[in-house]
Amino acid sequence: MSLCHSSRTRRICLVILVLILLLAALVSLGTGPIGISFSQVISLLGWQAGQDIDAEVFSPYTAETVWTVLWSIRLPRVLLAVLVGAALALAGAGMQGLFRNPLADPSLIGVSAGAAIGAVGAIVLLGGSTFGGSPWLREIFLPLAAFVCGVGTTFCVYQISKVEGRTLVATMLLAGIAVNALASALIGSLLFLSDNTQLRDFTFWSLGSLSAASWSNLLPVVLLVLPPLLIFPIFARPLNAFLLGEADAYYLGVDVARLKKWIVFLCAAIVGATVAACGIISFVGLVVPHMVRSIVGPDHRFVLPASALLGAILLVSADLFARAAFAPAELPIGVVTAIFGAPFFIGLLYYTRQTIWA
Repeated sequence: MSLCHSSRTRRICLVILVLILLLAALVSLGTGPIGISFSQVISLLGWQAGQDIDAEVFSPYTAETVWTVLWSIRLPRVLLAVLVGAALALAGAGMQGLFRNPLADPSLIGVSAGAAIGAVGAIVLLGGSTFGGSPWLREIFLPLAAFVCGVGTTFCVYQISKVEGRTLVATMLLAGIAVNALASALIGSLLFLSDNTQLRDFTFWSLGSLSAASWSNLLPVVLLVLPPLLIFPIFARPLNAFLLGEADAYYLGVDVARLKKWIVFLCAAIVGATVAACGIISFVGLVVPHMVRSIVGPDHRFVLPASALLGAILLVSADLFARAAFAPAELPIGVVTAIFGAPFFIGLLYYTRQTIWA
């Protein structure tokens, strides 16, 4: 059962979500130790285009200072929040469609656990927060190790679940549970060997943060996440057929094996990239698709884009709260999403437990 009963109202919902996302992004851009109003943003854009501005508008700061804060710090962070939120929510919708289970999320295929192994391995084996005196290794090797291990773990889960060339979804689920348990044991072993600095580094990374956002860090995320985000909607109709069951989807003309392979690959790529960039952020991929289905129904033609938009809104808002709640200190964004996501998810399950797929 959904609040939107027609294609027209569902499209209106998508437009509303776009407008809310723009509003949330503008509020996030303007909020911080240096407040930046919308009129100041317009003035700065005009100034960059060569127009004269009134310096008093930015008092007690200079226009150069405000522009640096806006362009170099806040804009990359907001864009990273949009990309990560959209990616996690879209991957969650894809996983729930693939497993035909509203409790599924990307962690079931081992990508988050594998990325955590890569991260803790990089931190412990390469010497903690300074990586043996080479800080650039932290910026390059840790995300790379997390991404490679996350995707590699998912590949192992996928291969384990293949029987005579067919991928069994139930076997993939069980393999994912087993691999997650093994990953937890490996992470625990590496942490046992770590010192206090390395343990603190991994703990901070595992809680998730967008504080390292910059244009240089944003580019790899865009290259790895944006193509899968654009490809995902192609599989909306096959996922709709897949809800009826694998056999029915096959008789409706869906290449079931190809669908499974693509969904797993796309989810692994985008979640691996986001976890590598900002750590583990929980509940976005689990909660957002539930919220979306209660609004637009189970049709993946609307569930996928609406999940991406609502995931972006949720993470931009969570990042704003993380920065503003205890300023100048900053909460890990994974803590914020868990604090608000878990109670909301429990309430959502309670009120929609009989109609979640209706």
